[in-house]
Amino acid sequence: MAAPATTFYALLLTSLELLLTCQVSFAAGGKWNLLLPNVGISAMHMQLLRNDRVVMFDRTNFGPSNISLPNGNCRNNPQDPISKIDCTAHSIEYDVASNTIRPLTVQSNTWCSSGSVRPDGVLVQTGGDRDGELKARIFSPCKDKRCDWIEINNGLTKRRWYSSNHILPDGKQIVIGGQGQFNYEFFPKTTSPNVIALPFLAETNDRGEENNLYPYVFLNIDGRLFIFANNRAILLDYVKNTVVKTYPAIPGGDPRSYPSTGSAVLLPLKNLEAVKIDAEVLVCGGAPKGSYLLAFRRKTFVKALDTCARIKINDENPQWTVEKMPRARVMGDMTLLPNGDVLIINGGASGSAAWELGREPVLVPDVYHPENPVNSRFESLNSTTIPRMYHSTAVLLRDGRVLVGGSNPHAFYNFTNVLFPTELSLEALSPDYLEPEFAKLRPKIQSPKSQVMITYRMNLKLKFKVAGEVKGPVKVTMVFPSFTTHSFSMNQRLLVLDNVTFKRSGKSTNYEVQVKTPRSANIAPPGYYMMFVVNQNIPSEGIWVRLQ
Repeated sequence: MAAPATTFYALLLTSLELLLTCQVSFAAGGKWNLLLPNVGISAMHMQLLRNDRVVMFDRTNFGPSNISLPNGNCRNNPQDPISKIDCTAHSIEYDVASNTIRPLTVQSNTWCSSGSVRPDGVLVQTGGDRDGELKARIFSPCKDKRCDWIEINNGLTKRRWYSSNHILPDGKQIVIGGQGQFNYEFFPKTTSPNVIALPFLAETNDRGEENNLYPYVFLNIDGRLFIFANNRAILLDYVKNTVVKTYPAIPGGDPRSYPSTGSAVLLPLKNLEAVKIDAEVLVCGGAPKGSYLLAFRRKTFVKALDTCARIKINDENPQWTVEKMPRARVMGDMTLLPNGDVLIINGGASGSAAWELGREPVLVPDVYHPENPVNSRFESLNSTTIPRMYHSTAVLLRDGRVLVGGSNPHAFYNFTNVLFPTELSLEALSPDYLEPEFAKLRPKIQSPKSQVMITYRMNLKLKFKVAGEVKGPVKVTMVFPSFTTHSFSMNQRLLVLDNVTFKRSGKSTNYEVQVKTPRSANIAPPGYYMMFVVNQNIPSEGIWVRLQ
């Protein structure tokens, strides 16, 4: 039985006070740090940029935030029922190195929107609600901290709310779905017609619940798109607007898409020089069919799903393999770690996504080891003390930590007399590979330096140091930074590069590995990636590389 709201809130305040006092909590499975107790907004959306700053934003029509706009500025906000003149910011930039924030100015409503990073490192964000539903916005990283959002009127053809984006091999973005939108379009706009029907989204729409919003979209190694909505998927040739493969429904038939929100990742791509490259998708968590309506209409909160489903999308007869998770989870986030493992974090154990409909916060993160045998793939980490429910986010940082923020299951900011107060804090989870006992195994990249430019099909040499033992050839990985919102990390992609040579310089701690970069933009779209050297599952700090 759930605790009364006042009791739960008191316990939550006590836990938060303890965390603020000691700042850090330790356990065998990772370490939590409270970075900032109040960043001014609840981080509904997150994107790491190539300058190691993270852009975060919320929505603009629900009253004031807790951080003022810069220079005493205000903006007219006629659609806000509370603040017609709004002098507060609804977007911030977080500087990882200095652990500081600065407010940004967004002019229209970015609520439940989507985005991706262009090949030149510029963030493109699309859609939102009301005055923001047809807009695109760009944010260019800068050194002097003067950069801000630039809005593009009518950047979209259709209203995009709860849509998903993916960067394409040519550097454009595809924008798929959204509430009432059974179609897709491109940004920048292409020649007419820019909007193309996608009946699959209508077919996966459950009446009264939808269960097909924020579809999971992944670029396959042949340039086609794997699109998952509700409980099943297709492979789409978006150039010809042809469905080339239809995948079976996940066994059990329960939905995994918003508001029965699970999460999904494309597992690490490896053996990139092979004629046939395996591509596997992993979908975890969600809510049984009907959970949303039961929570919304009757305040009955059904236990979330406790399974993951995995499929090789390029098999001739692909089938889902279902695995049991350590715990039920809805509204969880899945983040690819530099060593190829998958972090599953945030969310609740019952109910569904949407305002006030989630219960039983899941405080324990789980790590999924995709290379392990079935039934030995999950490992639980140290728990946080801060519930991260609806509208929570998590992104990988270049130093290997995972940044965690957000959680606002309310129509407005609400801090009192509720089960889960609006959360403005920012935490970092350090997975166990960052623990001091592994310091001697951790590589340190000497060259190339960060921000280096690389090309397709090149032999790339990395020089690095390891104080301790190096066992066998090390692994070099590349991670595309994700746009994360509503339990889905759009564009997230990890590649394991093929080793060509590996050597040690005498008896020193200096090593050199030569790897082959991806052969095509279908395998790795152009843009900025974080590159890591991994020794015995312990990753280095990453460097930024620009692939073009």
